[in-house]
Amino acid sequence: MKTIYDIQQFLKRFGTFIYIGNRVAELELMETEIREIYRSQMMDTKDYQMALLLLRQQIQIERDKEKQ
Repeated sequence: MKTIYDIQQFLKRFGTFIYIGNRVAELELMETEIREIYRSQMMDTKDYQMALLLLRQQIQIERDKEKQ
């Protein structure tokens, strides 16, 4: 996984479509879903770690935008 889009496509394979209207909340929900998929052993460790890294980076970027 290299982008947030890749994460969204991965989640779609499990029937998870996330749209709330609040970007930070969407990213946090994606993180929760990724954790659950990993705990269910339906995702390998490397993809899990990369997905969390990408999501946390994007969450920080979005929060920084909101502060401005």
